[in-house]
Amino acid sequence: MTQDLFPPMPPPAAMFEGVGAPTVVTPRPGGAGHPTGDNDLPVPPVIDLRGLSRSFPGDPPVEALRRVDLTVQRGDYVSIVGPSGSGKSTLLHILGLLDRPTAGDYLLDGVSTATVSEDERARLRGGRIGFVFQAFHLLPQRTVLDNVLLASLYSGVPRTERRQRALDALDRVGLSHRLDFMPTVLSGGERQRVAVARAVISAPHVLLADEPTGNLDSATSAGVLDLFEELHAQGLTLVIITHDAGVSARAQRQVRITDGTLSEVA
Repeated sequence: MTQDLFPPMPPPAAMFEGVGAPTVVTPRPGGAGHPTGDNDLPVPPVIDLRGLSRSFPGDPPVEALRRVDLTVQRGDYVSIVGPSGSGKSTLLHILGLLDRPTAGDYLLDGVSTATVSEDERARLRGGRIGFVFQAFHLLPQRTVLDNVLLASLYSGVPRTERRQRALDALDRVGLSHRLDFMPTVLSGGERQRVAVARAVISAPHVLLADEPTGNLDSATSAGVLDLFEELHAQGLTLVIITHDAGVSARAQRQVRITDGTLSEVA
């Protein structure tokens, strides 16, 4: 049995140190779920894992991921479901460019991330990947609007666009009436909506959600999953990491992770 060997994911600011404006090198997609872009040029998958493995030193070595292949196209809504110790956290850290594989390759928008510098990985993270966490990671002494605005500092959003982008993101998640509230007075579902707004302010190519309903009751969880479906319908690419089969079943496509290997759920 493998085990998830990473500590909890760091707060958003820690992941984007050194981030400047993102470097965009891929063609503009033709739309959610479409395999072609301008002039019918093929658009690469957002995520393309090729024979990816991750092992950790030990006697014997721990194989957290074993020759994993996974393709996520633009506009996909994918859940990756598995129990504790199955390799979910390891996979999430690699997808979020917080770790490197031992073998194989990870292409993000067709760009191989295996050998790029840490600065370039930070730029890719800040400009192309949005994160939603189980524990929200909101700043308790800053307003809802400030929490979303601060994320724009790390994602390359032009200064003149930041406030309007933050307002638009909060409107998108139904929180325009909570701009000046502190996170401490919000419900769990509202806090997670702020976290989603923070994640989408940079118009990421993919949103990675780590157990997004883990701290919520069933009714509130349903509301957050409804929000994900609304964002997906608007064209956002989603990858949800969860242990909950019910959460996984809401996705358009389900993938199971067991002992470091992936299999499609029929």
